Amino acid sequence: MPPEHEALLILTRQQFPKLMEVACAVEPILKGGSDRHFYRFTWAAGAHPPMILMVYTMARRDNPKFVPCTHRLAALGVQVPRIYAFDEPRLCVWLEDLGTDDLHAHRDEPWEVRRPLYEASLREAAKIHAVTSDQLTADEIAAMEPEFTVRLYEWEQNYFLDHFVHSHLQRETAGADFAAAHTALAQLRHSLAQHPRCLVHRDFQSQNVLIRDGTAWLVDYQGLRPGLAEYDLASLLYDPYVTISRSERHDLLSYYANLRGLSLPELRAVFYQCAAQRLMQALGAYANLSRNLGKTHFEQHMPAGVRNLASVCDETPELDALRVLFT
Repeated sequence: MPPEHEALLILTRQQFPKLMEVACAVEPILKGGSDRHFYRFTWAAGAHPPMILMVYTMARRDNPKFVPCTHRLAALGVQVPRIYAFDEPRLCVWLEDLGTDDLHAHRDEPWEVRRPLYEASLREAAKIHAVTSDQLTADEIAAMEPEFTVRLYEWEQNYFLDHFVHSHLQRETAGADFAAAHTALAQLRHSLAQHPRCLVHRDFQSQNVLIRDGTAWLVDYQGLRPGLAEYDLASLLYDPYVTISRSERHDLLSYYANLRGLSLPELRAVFYQCAAQRLMQALGAYANLSRNLGKTHFEQHMPAGVRNLASVCDETPELDALRVLFT
């Protein structure tokens, strides 16, 4: 066993003295673009269910919010992993192991297999979205990540411009040819900011939904904050990691609208705006992760992100001016 794993095992046994003499296999989990590290602990003879150790840093301000977000979501009845132990000074959290099967792993299966999994995922999201901003105290909102406002939407748009358009595509956007695109961006962020907010997951995509016994469990929700439910829906239904057809997307939107008693036309209008916003954020993230953080495997998702963004512009004529930024 590598020295690093041995040290983590010693730390874990200190948290769980009854496991002090129990043999254990330690397996690193290499996945995603996070700066956190995850390890799976599998104990011999069924002495304890397998557990996940999350070791985080303070490099991102949302990392220490995972534990309070877990408690908040669990109180809402959302299916999230149980916390077995928390060592705040050492930045370590021991979690229930939900397994390795996620929504992304089913991406090549027939729609009749995938659809109930997506519907289960939407049911979990709906529990989060049922909490409106006016039900939260000022202190509760302050304890979360910054809520979605014009300023945050603008930050996401600039993230897209800086990392994807300017750095990755090597495209300057200061000229007159891009004036209409900048106007469309401004209109988009102001339009989104005018809608009432609710709690949102913020990174609700296929790799952050684990599947166990046909049910959906959410992870990576430390970005929980007030925003628009449609942003979460767009994150899942325009996820560049998987392929969802237009008709499948429509069916899932209809399912969600019926689930929450919403007007489908009104939901769709905001959904497409959020999809453009989310896809720009995702493309900015892929470019930053691959170009600046050495995680080049994210480049493979850029073409799908561009295709999805183009299809959103097809659905929403007022966003057509954005095409000059990415086509």
